[in-house]
Amino acid sequence: MTSPFLSTREAVAPQDLIDRAKRFGAPRVAIARAGAPLPMEAAEDATKAGIMVPVFVGEADMIRAEAAKLDWDISAYALHDTTGEEEAGRTAAALCGAGEADVLMKGQLHTDVFMKSAVSRDAGLRTGARFVHIFHITHPDGGKPILISDAAVNVAPNIETRQSSIVEVKDLLNRLGNDRPKIAILSATESAIPSVPSSMDGHELAEWARANVDGVDVSGPLALDLIMSRKAVATKKLTDDPVAGQADAIIVPDIVSGNALFKAFVYLTGGCAAGVVTGAKVPILLTSRADPPAARIASAALAAIKCGLPK
Repeated sequence: MTSPFLSTREAVAPQDLIDRAKRFGAPRVAIARAGAPLPMEAAEDATKAGIMVPVFVGEADMIRAEAAKLDWDISAYALHDTTGEEEAGRTAAALCGAGEADVLMKGQLHTDVFMKSAVSRDAGLRTGARFVHIFHITHPDGGKPILISDAAVNVAPNIETRQSSIVEVKDLLNRLGNDRPKIAILSATESAIPSVPSSMDGHELAEWARANVDGVDVSGPLALDLIMSRKAVATKKLTDDPVAGQADAIIVPDIVSGNALFKAFVYLTGGCAAGVVTGAKVPILLTSRADPPAARIASAALAAIKCGLPK
């Protein structure tokens, strides 16, 4: 029997996110191993929306066959014929490293193979910055999004990686039109307690951000109720906190809490989760087989906004 907690609502790609992406030039997106239904459908949707110029990488016959199923003429777009997952991953990453594509997107290949290609020194994508994954999640009824980092790439991010997450999240929120983001550091308590290591980290991160990052409010540690609920904030008398109850983003302590949190927003509320990896030379899209079409086009929009190419 289906759990009563699961939402039956379909994810909706936020139109304002797509509209903002259209303000910029459509980035060239190298799709690693594109010859499968889901990556091709995502590429077609984003291309027709004007927020992507596809660069197909993979088995040419499979790519053309999938395009034919969609009745989509792809003759105007670059196509790089490769064999297997590893060659497709290397080729797509190298195209981005050489400046022949502006975004790297995962197609029909395993995530570990794809990310190995992206982080390889031969690809030319490493900048010295840490790779950070950010989810942009919206409710099907609209309203303010919530950003989560890092729920997909860094398993147990250290303090320095989470400092990078704060900076990257602030930058993305600025690009989304938020001039002074409010970022919460997640823990299980609002007090720094030695027996709860994430709470000590939260306090340290908030202090670091106040001293080193301008134009942002960062608070931590905060439990989830104090991040999301103004009622909880009032009850616990934290109304002076500039972030509590009104956060724009959440920095999580590890991949387990981040992954559980983003999936709760998606599966329990019908949220649309657009994701992007930052810190490389180009934005990286880690699409999943479980992603609905709305999440795929929203992710493409997020990458276009992150690129910020001139129209």
